[in-house]
Amino acid sequence: MEVVKRRTVKALVTKLSSVSEQTRTEALCELRLLSKNDPESRLLIAEANAIPFISESLYSTVAILQENATATILNLSISSKEDLLSSHGVLDALSHALRNPASPFVAQCAAATIFSLLTLESFRPIIGHKRDIIFGLVEIIRSPGSVARSIKDSLKALFGIALYPLNRAQMVELGAVQALFSLILKDGRVGLVEDATAVIAQVAGCEESWEAFKKVSGLGVLMDLLDNSTGSSCRTKENAVSALLNLILCGGEEVANVVRGKMEVRVLDGIIDVSQNGSEKAKNKAIELLKIVDTSYARSGSLSLSSHSS
Repeated sequence: MEVVKRRTVKALVTKLSSVSEQTRTEALCELRLLSKNDPESRLLIAEANAIPFISESLYSTVAILQENATATILNLSISSKEDLLSSHGVLDALSHALRNPASPFVAQCAAATIFSLLTLESFRPIIGHKRDIIFGLVEIIRSPGSVARSIKDSLKALFGIALYPLNRAQMVELGAVQALFSLILKDGRVGLVEDATAVIAQVAGCEESWEAFKKVSGLGVLMDLLDNSTGSSCRTKENAVSALLNLILCGGEEVANVVRGKMEVRVLDGIIDVSQNGSEKAKNKAIELLKIVDTSYARSGSLSLSSHSS
């Protein structure tokens, strides 16, 4: 059975080098279906040296070619991550598809592929080093024409990039903070707000974030999200707590004083709510935040503000 599969895959990959666009399209369509429906075929496709040919199709301006190519790459990323990243030019091709999608589906698949690759910790610094990828993801969440699915997959990818602390400053530099807060204020869909605040909480964990947060009144937005009257979901509140804590722990006493100065009862109530009803991790963060911002809650003695990230 495997011999037959190998032969089939090899024949399809051979067609990918054809001068005929129709032949290449038909082969890509079949490889897409094969990689979707038969998990065992993914490794065979990678071993048949198909990835460079598929990547090349990500540069196509023909929608059906680009769509089938990105969908196939996404399928391969499920079980052939190392093969993809070790193949020359794949990240550049994905970056191109992100920034020049022939359809919303292409942008969605490209973002989802990047998120899939980011599930391997060792890939995070490599992908984060590609400024064009971060820029493309930020542009998707910034653009009013982007569809919800593309935005959601882009937010997941940005979250994966932000998990590597050294990527955060570059995300700030490329406008991620402004785009994320703009999405929260203009969109309002619960799932997207939850995902956006999750990224914000991570990005807050670098020294460069404070200036960017000030420019977009980010502190006020986070406090509004903690206000019980705004109806934020539990996850959004937990993310807001994490973001505030990271801002303070990376910015030190100067930032802590600003947060204390703006702290209102409505916000404290929201933090207390998380400390009592959040996940275990969120409860601990909320308690730590309360000790810093609420003098009546704090234990006696000074509090050490060390570098911290969620």
